[in-house]
Amino acid sequence: MKKHILVISQYFYPEQFRINDICTEWVKKGYKVTVITGIPNYPHGNYYDGYGLFKKRKEIYNGIEIIRLPLIPRGKTSIMLALNYISFVFSGFLWNLFTKIKADYVFIFEVSPMTQALPGVWYAKKKSIPCYLYVQDLWPENVEIITGTTNKHFIGAIGKMVDYIYARCTKIFTTSNSFVNSIEKRNVPRELIEYWPQYAEDFYRPLKKKSIEEIPNDDAFNLIFAGNIGNAQGLDILPKVAVLIKAKQLNRNIRFNIVGDGRYKETLVEMVKSNNVEDMFNFISKQPANRIPEFMAVSNAAFLCLTNNPLFAMTIPAKLQSYMACGIPIIASADGETSQIIKESNAGLSCPAGDIQKLSEIIIKISSKSSKELNEIGLNAKNYYDKNFNKEELLNKMDEHFKENLKLEGKQIV
Repeated sequence: MKKHILVISQYFYPEQFRINDICTEWVKKGYKVTVITGIPNYPHGNYYDGYGLFKKRKEIYNGIEIIRLPLIPRGKTSIMLALNYISFVFSGFLWNLFTKIKADYVFIFEVSPMTQALPGVWYAKKKSIPCYLYVQDLWPENVEIITGTTNKHFIGAIGKMVDYIYARCTKIFTTSNSFVNSIEKRNVPRELIEYWPQYAEDFYRPLKKKSIEEIPNDDAFNLIFAGNIGNAQGLDILPKVAVLIKAKQLNRNIRFNIVGDGRYKETLVEMVKSNNVEDMFNFISKQPANRIPEFMAVSNAAFLCLTNNPLFAMTIPAKLQSYMACGIPIIASADGETSQIIKESNAGLSCPAGDIQKLSEIIIKISSKSSKELNEIGLNAKNYYDKNFNKEELLNKMDEHFKENLKLEGKQIV
């Protein structure tokens, strides 16, 4: 009989998150996979076309059974976002009371909010089965940054919720080594925490250059950013950087191709206009994930940016693996582990997060390199990816954990 993995993830197909591919691979490996998720509304804040409270609440995707819990869409305000988070937990509580699903393991894919993990730990406790948590965003630190709150009671309450979740997980996986250290400080035994880096889907690979209509085929140096445009990405630095570059009057034009959508996009577009650097920016609407390698292929380098904050210095964003898998040179405005990986791999150039002057300098520096030099840097990125973020090896490692903890036998944290 197939072992049954119950996945808890507030975001899932058609929303573009790596958990989609992880679940697909588990089905290929012979597991039965059921995903408890929400009605898709990320990042725009509205339900996707064809989905709603009374539409497509159950769906099959790549052999995965999807059950969509009712939730309030994210909208455009902080209040709507909070209601979005709360409504998923409330629906998850009711689902947990009445569900007849019988699973062997629970796997929680935790990007913000951490609250989404609650239905998973409740179900695992109810059924006395192993519960695995994959931490992508660190709470309560993430809440402090996004909301800007300094209310000790509020942050303390969230901290207690986080501790409650950690204490009910059989194993906690993290996307960075720094996260391991941070979680351990919350009195979680070190042996129950493990670094399990993200990998990129198979379609992220080097492609031959082929003209696409979204990016002009001229002699400009094309930098590409692909992904969510939110506060955490710190893209507000780019218009200021563009002003410095423009003042240099370089022989070669530099173009920033921004592919994606998000809560901060309108603000970024306005900043570009107010700084009079519209000629250096090319905003492209959100694209299917499997098209992004086409954009990489016609670009000279990829751009990665994080806000200047201690939390993000501990973060390895998923796009780093995507960029490296495509074998493209990387320019990064980031600290900590992200910067260390780029330097260690010789996959590009990085500067401290938020440093406008340094970022303009490294962009100019990489734009002056020959095609041969850029190809070598891109090859370094791909080689490092193959060695450190191998998809098959990572999934096999997770298989071992499933087999080890088929029965709790006292291994669950209490």
